[in-house]
Amino acid sequence: MDEVTQAVENLKKEWSQAVSQIEQSIAAIGSCGKTGKGTEEANSLPRLNGSAQDALQLLKSLQFRLDLLAQQLPTFEEVQSGQATLESWDEQYKKLRASLRNANLQAKENIKKAAQEERELLLGGGEESTIRRRNLQTKAGMTSAAESITESLRRSRQMMVQEVERSASTLATFDESTSVLQKAEGEYQGHRSLLMRTRGLLSTMQRQDVLDRVILTIGFIIFSLAVLYVVSRRIGLLTLQRKLADAIRSGSLSAEDIVAKGRHAPAAANVPAAAPPIYDEL
Repeated sequence: MDEVTQAVENLKKEWSQAVSQIEQSIAAIGSCGKTGKGTEEANSLPRLNGSAQDALQLLKSLQFRLDLLAQQLPTFEEVQSGQATLESWDEQYKKLRASLRNANLQAKENIKKAAQEERELLLGGGEESTIRRRNLQTKAGMTSAAESITESLRRSRQMMVQEVERSASTLATFDESTSVLQKAEGEYQGHRSLLMRTRGLLSTMQRQDVLDRVILTIGFIIFSLAVLYVVSRRIGLLTLQRKLADAIRSGSLSAEDIVAKGRHAPAAANVPAAAPPIYDEL
């Protein structure tokens, strides 16, 4: 059986017990004053009403709990049945309140009649009336003390029930908070692992950025050196060509001498390649 269904069945049992208790209290209240002891039964009336009120509060609490559980039943038919049970409980609760009110009216009428009879008996003369007055005073004092103690115990019981319900609500709140904290901790662990991976990726990207900068710097330096080398070589060749052209113009050096020196000097092996422009200029 489902847990919610089992809880609903337990509520129904508690409802039956509470209804039986309040019916007994209503019957006792309705019979107050019928035995001829008006004063004694008048003192016990608050205790009986207090017990009946406790039972009514319990019935109201059971109605509230059934209203919460009825929405959680597993099937639609069970939900409908729970709602029907809740409606019947509400009708029964109203009838019990009306019965309690009528029982109190009947008890007050009975107690009034019994008190009138006792008054007439006590006002009569004789030793029997005196003894009866003393007995009534003694019983009234004892009954009053017992009723006071009973009322105090009833209030203590009601306070204990309220504290238990408050403690249960607090525990439920703690359980809910614990589940929320556990969920938040799980999410934090997930975010933490994600942050660690992100941090590792950022470190790798930073190292790659530094390596790229070093490679670019070295490449730029090598390129600059190559450019300088090419420019310097180009400038040297142009200077040599200019000197040769000046020598030829001045007549201090002829083309045959240049060819002969190019054959005997390996260092000047590249000069014949520059010779055609020289002849063009001449």
